[in-house]
Amino acid sequence: MMATTLRPDSKIYVAGHRGMVGSAIVRQLEARGCRNLVTRTHAELDLTSQAAVAEFFATEKPDAVILAAAKVGGIHANNTYPAEFIYENLMMEANVVHQAWRSGVQHLLFLGSSCIYPKLAAQPMSEQALLTGTLEPTNEPYAIAKIAGIKLCESYNRQYGTDYRSVMPTNLYGPNDNFHPQNSHVLPALLRRFHEAARSGAESVTIWGTGTPRREFLHVDDMAAASLFVLDLDRATYDANTEPMLSHINVGTGSDVAIRELAEMIAEVTGFTGRIEFDTTKPDGTPRKLLDVSRLASMGWRASVDLRDGLRSTYQWFLTHAADMRT
Repeated sequence: MMATTLRPDSKIYVAGHRGMVGSAIVRQLEARGCRNLVTRTHAELDLTSQAAVAEFFATEKPDAVILAAAKVGGIHANNTYPAEFIYENLMMEANVVHQAWRSGVQHLLFLGSSCIYPKLAAQPMSEQALLTGTLEPTNEPYAIAKIAGIKLCESYNRQYGTDYRSVMPTNLYGPNDNFHPQNSHVLPALLRRFHEAARSGAESVTIWGTGTPRREFLHVDDMAAASLFVLDLDRATYDANTEPMLSHINVGTGSDVAIRELAEMIAEVTGFTGRIEFDTTKPDGTPRKLLDVSRLASMGWRASVDLRDGLRSTYQWFLTHAADMRT
């Protein structure tokens, strides 16, 4: 498909360009020859500040916006900092979407999360499951913020005729992930713990929960490719495959693995040969999270990175950059 939104000379603002997804999107935009990318670090632009975001958009006036900035974390972080997760994400979304509209931006892509769906949603979870049940309590504040982001985009589209789109990825992993031992998501947290256990000769690694929950994992390079694919879709195609108030698109692989299986794969990749044990006093989180990706597949995109291959390449990236990690 020929690009219809992103041209080599398009002025594209990528919010969150140093994060895992944002950096992958920047790499792919640069590989496509896009030479007019606008980025700001958090120190340069606080997206929770309405005045700062307003000044930025009034000055830069980008042609398109990719909103990949977010406060993210795993179960521990979501449980510990719920106020920060809902406040910061709501403020970033509201400020960026509103000021994008005020400055005349027609094309915006908002990146959400599969945690927007009810805890006990039918599997695989289709876009139609949104707002049909109770959310997983451990990350409800974050999920509420992401749902609000979808509705911001839809509401501005309805009232002002903008073309603001939303993509909901499953669990992501890859280069530039957060490998913090407490505040990271399950895959990078396990990769780091198994790496350290293998290096120290530990006899066992203990994992939270029962190991039975099933999760879907998408490599960040696939997510970046899907994001640009969706942003590039001509409006007629996008509108024909979505609904005005149900316009978000799931992005995933369409397959999942048990946490126990994931742990065994990571043990193999890191060279850990000890026991894998499970602390069943700790929470499992959602029993299963598998996305129905038929909407995106019908438009012509499917994931291409195999999980085992992705784990190997991510571990190599971790080994190369581990010395730079302070925690």
